[in-house]
Amino acid sequence: MPEDRATRLQDSWIHNAAGWTAAVREGRIESRRLVTDAAILAAIRRHRPARLLDLGCGEGWLCRAATAEGIEATGIDASAPLIQAAQAAAGAQYHVMSYDQLDPAVLGRHDLLVCNFALLDDRLPALLQRLQALRTPSGRLLIQTLHPGDAAGQGWREERFEAFGGGFPAAMPWYFRSRDAWLSALRDAGWGDIVITEPIHPHTGARASLLLDAGPTETPA
Repeated sequence: MPEDRATRLQDSWIHNAAGWTAAVREGRIESRRLVTDAAILAAIRRHRPARLLDLGCGEGWLCRAATAEGIEATGIDASAPLIQAAQAAAGAQYHVMSYDQLDPAVLGRHDLLVCNFALLDDRLPALLQRLQALRTPSGRLLIQTLHPGDAAGQGWREERFEAFGGGFPAAMPWYFRSRDAWLSALRDAGWGDIVITEPIHPHTGARASLLLDAGPTETPA
């Protein structure tokens, strides 16, 4: 059942927290090391936000990088072990918080919301609508995700982290979406002015990720 997959997805980030932290900090993930980390940072720099919210921040690398560039960064993640790792490295504010618990009264409003490989379940449309309450009037949303290629449709798949080294005892269910499905979900949730970037792997020439940059449907006067 989808509910079971969503629970397994969330639990995987508790069981795999140590392995993920080591994989990120040791640069084990080639696509991140060569392409996608730089791509999301370049997108952030283009907007020059004063305040940034990193949703699904993991062990906090992106918040630390943003803070180093003078941005007030806040990270949230539902995995307490990942937030503990982030807090131990300092560099930003962090909260243990699931997407269902998003609270503007706690988090405030931000010039830039970032979801970097962090939208993994099937409840995307409702979440994208809730994110509207966390942005400033002209605030934007950056989403980087695995590139779907030319595949159509959507549905559940499974990741076993076999290429990331040890420390991953739990497989992770995740929800695949085509490019058109991503765009439809954004538009249905009231996001517009969507800019699409496809970062390229420097060695293979393959499209390494899909980077979506979305803003308000109507730009404030």
